[in-house]
Amino acid sequence: MKNKTYLFGASGHGKVIVDVASSIGVVVNAFIDNDTKKIKCYGLPVLNTVPENDGEFVISIGNNEARKKVAETIRNKSFIALIHSKAVISLSVKINKGTVVMAGVVINAETVIGKHCIINTNASIDHECCIEDFVHISPNAALAGNVVVREGTHIGIGASVIQGINIGKWCTIGAGAVIIKDVPDYSVVVGNPGRIIKKK
Repeated sequence: MKNKTYLFGASGHGKVIVDVASSIGVVVNAFIDNDTKKIKCYGLPVLNTVPENDGEFVISIGNNEARKKVAETIRNKSFIALIHSKAVISLSVKINKGTVVMAGVVINAETVIGKHCIINTNASIDHECCIEDFVHISPNAALAGNVVVREGTHIGIGASVIQGINIGKWCTIGAGAVIIKDVPDYSVVVGNPGRIIKKK
């Protein structure tokens, strides 16, 4: 008997993940959400407790810190990666459990994507990049080759990162930013060229 599939987080981001799953023939059985007012989302039931059965889980929460917190809370559960049928992924790419790859994404040779990441619509990640756990690469962001993005960092919509850059952990790269030099941990970066405006 096939395992049931659950998404933790009944939100707009979760709706997109349902569509990702559907594109590869994975049936999502229900959402899980702590908000007891939520009964249905995208036509699916919303549960307020985590099922005890041996289901498969994806955390459908866009916020990186919240996603990490949930992952630690239900770490004994089985997580799966979901990759849209219209993503273009090199056969040499490694994508770890809990990560979601949206439609139109391109990931090139020998890139490694960590656990519980979001690679969002039309993002482009070139060869030999390393994306650590709980990272969110937003729609239309572009990373050139040999870029490293450390844990928990959010690369904003339409941002560009030149080759060989190292972006630290738990950074925020603003929408449309152009990153031409390394970014230290906990930095908030905006503009073209990117400049640090504060530390988190």
